[in-house]
Amino acid sequence: MTTSSHRRSFLQSASAGLGGLAFLNALPSVAAGDAKVDPNHVRFNAGLDSLVKLVEETPREKLLEEVAARVKKGTPYRDVLAALQLAGVRNIQPRPNVGFKFHAVMVVNSAHQASLAGPDRDRWLPIFWALDNFKSAQAQNVKESGWRMNPVEQSRVPSARTVREEFTAAMTAWDEGKADLAAAGLARHATANEAFDLFARFGCRDFRDIGHKAIFVANAFRTLQVIGWHHAEPVLRSLAFALLKHDAKGRPDGELPADKVGIRNAELVRKLGPSWRDGTAQPDAVPDLLAAIRGSSESEVSERVVALINGGLSPRSVWDAVFLGGGELLMRQPGIVGLHTLTTANALHYAFITTGDEETRKLLLLQAAAFLPMFRKSMTERGKVADVKVESLEAADADRDGGVEAIFATLSTDKAKAARMALGYANRNEGGAQELIDAGRSLVFLKGTDAHDYKFSSAVMEDYSHLAPRWRNRFLAASLFWLKGSAAADSKLVARTRQALA
Repeated sequence: MTTSSHRRSFLQSASAGLGGLAFLNALPSVAAGDAKVDPNHVRFNAGLDSLVKLVEETPREKLLEEVAARVKKGTPYRDVLAALQLAGVRNIQPRPNVGFKFHAVMVVNSAHQASLAGPDRDRWLPIFWALDNFKSAQAQNVKESGWRMNPVEQSRVPSARTVREEFTAAMTAWDEGKADLAAAGLARHATANEAFDLFARFGCRDFRDIGHKAIFVANAFRTLQVIGWHHAEPVLRSLAFALLKHDAKGRPDGELPADKVGIRNAELVRKLGPSWRDGTAQPDAVPDLLAAIRGSSESEVSERVVALINGGLSPRSVWDAVFLGGGELLMRQPGIVGLHTLTTANALHYAFITTGDEETRKLLLLQAAAFLPMFRKSMTERGKVADVKVESLEAADADRDGGVEAIFATLSTDKAKAARMALGYANRNEGGAQELIDAGRSLVFLKGTDAHDYKFSSAVMEDYSHLAPRWRNRFLAASLFWLKGSAAADSKLVARTRQALA
């Protein structure tokens, strides 16, 4: 059987259980151009306000049908995405943990990225999943606290002249009231790039909630790129509130491990020379950094990164080690902490390549490397961590056993074997890695039931191309430890959506 026929056969069988995704043909297709960035396309006018209220107020059991009816009448994709994001930040409190129910907000960009990467006829499914997920989180929020974002006190919003300084001072002092006002001011007076530079620095300063602060920064700004900066005010206010979450009595004094890592690295960035980005990519240096990630403390890893870069190593090779190190930690303990090593790395890397502030870019690199030993420690506290090394993963022959279809069937029963098969398949077949990515994404569309399914798959499938060719297939193979096997149950939402659109 040829490589292409392997892929066709697998994708056909994967979608057979509930009639596949053909029911989505009842909706207008979303062409790739419809979902590309155009910050001025959507306006928060009466029409969008009505759609936001529809998302907020419609009972969960009726929402998909109501939104589907709007879409059939011409409501564009961007409006649905904007309404979903705005309803989320206005109705779901990002505290006491930046996670749990708040994943309904953080997953919006991940669902969008999944939509972008899918074929036109499939692009509505992740967004409909996210709409249903929002209603679940909204109900949980009502049960826990009934929180809803209050209007900002207009007379106290800082002016354009002072807003950047006031935001920095409020965030540094962990002052929620002043930070809320300043965040509103940034939305009104700053450019998206100026605001991103500020939020990116505070989003990576501490290691709390296993990377969710950095993830929210990246996903919030990436969503705003699509729906428009004119929607930024409630999003930035929610984001500032999330970044000020802490577990200290009173305000953090810098003595907790979660804070110390950022304080140390903020000092250490000064040791990086002016040509720190001009080094050479050296794949052979990656195993050296991986060894440090396995056995050294966060401060030792940061110092090792600085020494290697000052010795002529490109930051790209450091990122190779970060991505691979996260993948290895997932292999060592597949679970909630392990998967966040990779979603956090994705967010920090996005901020690294996006920010225009040189000092923030340096800090992001050191924090990305230093967080991995802290993840490792968290995993050790949770239970057994297997002794495996990503660079020692041995490739198996998947072609002989049925190719991509066999890999994802095996994944349901034996993650390690499936990873070896995936590595062998990607190494032997031109285009094999892309086939694995396409099949993995299709299974998330059909079988994803949790925000992490979308967050994780969107992150690793994006980051695959960021690694050096030597390491890409190993990274992809490691990601199978959290992807969906073909024997997993189909999402009940697929059947529900099919019925709603019939």
